[in-house]
Amino acid sequence: MTPKAVIFDIGNVLIEWEPERFYDNVIGPETRRALFSEVDLTGMNTDIDEGALFKETIYETARKNPKWRAEIEMWYDRWIDIASPRIEGSIRLLRLLRDKDIPVFTLTNFGIYSFEYAQTQYDFLNEFDRYYVSGRLGVVKPDPAIFACVEQDCGLCGAELIFVDDRADNITAARARGWQVHKFINAKGWGACLAEAGLLTMAEGIL
Repeated sequence: MTPKAVIFDIGNVLIEWEPERFYDNVIGPETRRALFSEVDLTGMNTDIDEGALFKETIYETARKNPKWRAEIEMWYDRWIDIASPRIEGSIRLLRLLRDKDIPVFTLTNFGIYSFEYAQTQYDFLNEFDRYYVSGRLGVVKPDPAIFACVEQDCGLCGAELIFVDDRADNITAARARGWQVHKFINAKGWGACLAEAGLLTMAEGIL
């Protein structure tokens, strides 16, 4: 069936999210590997995605790891450099869907305050019809509860929804609920998927 709404993940779908790449460029790959092996930055970021305070959580982690204090504080101080660049092809598809009055939602693992900040930096993050942000909901993908929250709020379920995400575990969780899904590799593939779903023409979907 033709989906009634399109749901975008954000990280590595609309904005590149590769903290390791950022730190490789700033402090070098060898030092970055040591930092990431000694400090659970992924866990810190998950705490933020689950609703913990943004700056306070990062700075507290830095305080507890004085050897790496400056590097950890970069996670906040230079966050916009980590969460970049924009993926222009995906933004184009988002706007094409909106131009056709197709409801477009976001379902993203993102902190409350980091998302609010991102909205001041990226205009397209203010263009969704509905927002499902893990920090606000207190649950992160791929927990089935976050997908249930989407269904309960928007009144759509199963194949009425089509969802794009770059992570296989999130795709698997959405597929288990009967959603149509696409694992994001690049905007060209996502555009072709939207065309096959009948939401865009082939000419629009092909970048």
